[in-house]
Amino acid sequence: MGRPRTFDEIAVLDAAAAEFRVHGFADTSTEQLCEAAGVRRSSLYNAFTSKDELFVRALEHYIDTIRERQTALLGDDGLRGADRLRALVDLIITEEQVAAHQGHAAGCMVVQSLMNPDLRERDERIARILARDLYERSSLLAEAIRVGQVDGSIPEGVDPDDGALLVSTVISGIRVTAQAGVDAEALRRIALAGLHALLS
Repeated sequence: MGRPRTFDEIAVLDAAAAEFRVHGFADTSTEQLCEAAGVRRSSLYNAFTSKDELFVRALEHYIDTIRERQTALLGDDGLRGADRLRALVDLIITEEQVAAHQGHAAGCMVVQSLMNPDLRERDERIARILARDLYERSSLLAEAIRVGQVDGSIPEGVDPDDGALLVSTVISGIRVTAQAGVDAEALRRIALAGLHALLS
């Protein structure tokens, strides 16, 4: 019988995701992960067997956490469709503000992973996780756009699936732009300008 774990697995996944989303897979060392999570190397490997396995688990956890927040917001019956998209922009910008206050830009683990084809080729699970995330995120956004078309806050001529990809593209751009130190108000102006066709 193995010894009981002396750490909180969810806390370790949160800490690992925070490191991976800032530095990416290749530039995040095991030492960084141990320090961020506050665990010993042996404990980390006993639980996750390898850096690769930890990355996969952290990516899944990161995506699930983000989707839970975004699902609650994009499915909020108290908001019109367009207001749900504006609230999503504000959520992303707030995340970046908090990260900047802590001394670094948050970036996005999904964007980091998508920008690294070698990483997706390294482990087919990563490619599957990212493809599933894009599909599920796009479905959530498309449904919010359809709600907006019904309530009149989003033009009827917008294709919901195209609109969903537009929102995803703008959000990814905001994540990247935030890392250059652009302030929150400018980020919001940029995002809303990018979504003008949906929100006008």
